[in-house]
Amino acid sequence: MFIRAYLRASTKEQDAKRARAELVVFAKEHHHKIAAFYIENESGATLLRPQLMQLIEDAHEGDIILVEQIDRLARLNPADWDTLKRMLSEKKLSVVSKELPTSYMAFQSEDNTEFMSSMLQAINAMLLDMLAAIARKDYEDRRRRQQEGIIRAKAEGKYLGRRKDVEKRKIIASLLKAGHSYTDIQRTAHCSRQLIAVVSKELKLI
Repeated sequence: MFIRAYLRASTKEQDAKRARAELVVFAKEHHHKIAAFYIENESGATLLRPQLMQLIEDAHEGDIILVEQIDRLARLNPADWDTLKRMLSEKKLSVVSKELPTSYMAFQSEDNTEFMSSMLQAINAMLLDMLAAIARKDYEDRRRRQQEGIIRAKAEGKYLGRRKDVEKRKIIASLLKAGHSYTDIQRTAHCSRQLIAVVSKELKLI
């Protein structure tokens, strides 16, 4: 059994590594050591997360996915949450979250009787579903409040739109000037082709 820690933040401005030390201490307190860390800055509302998919691909049957909170693992809609659960179930992976004490049973699974393990797994699965639903609702509430704020700001003439990522645009511009292809720039700057086209147009290179 390997313990694989998954750390996620929604934006590049947030520190996805923030909880790393806490998870190391947490695992040590339960007499375990983390075998691998998977860290990324991606929205929890999508399944299209490279590091999460890499973790699942790397994992062996019976491994543990360790997270600080369930919302670090998922803020998914019900259909995508069911898909993720199926992916984890197919490899018999367990999720342990610091915020969910019933999930700690995965650390002592060999010590429990079959009946006790089944009971605890059922309870834990129910609580995981509840926390995932709460995380999704929190995400949707934030999006709704954000949209309401934008509508109000527009009505008051105060909305300035999304801020441009100046540093990323500088990188794209320099790569364009150096003659790199759109594909190369996408890989290097981690950006969309649309943004490259916008910067290219601004440079009057189209």
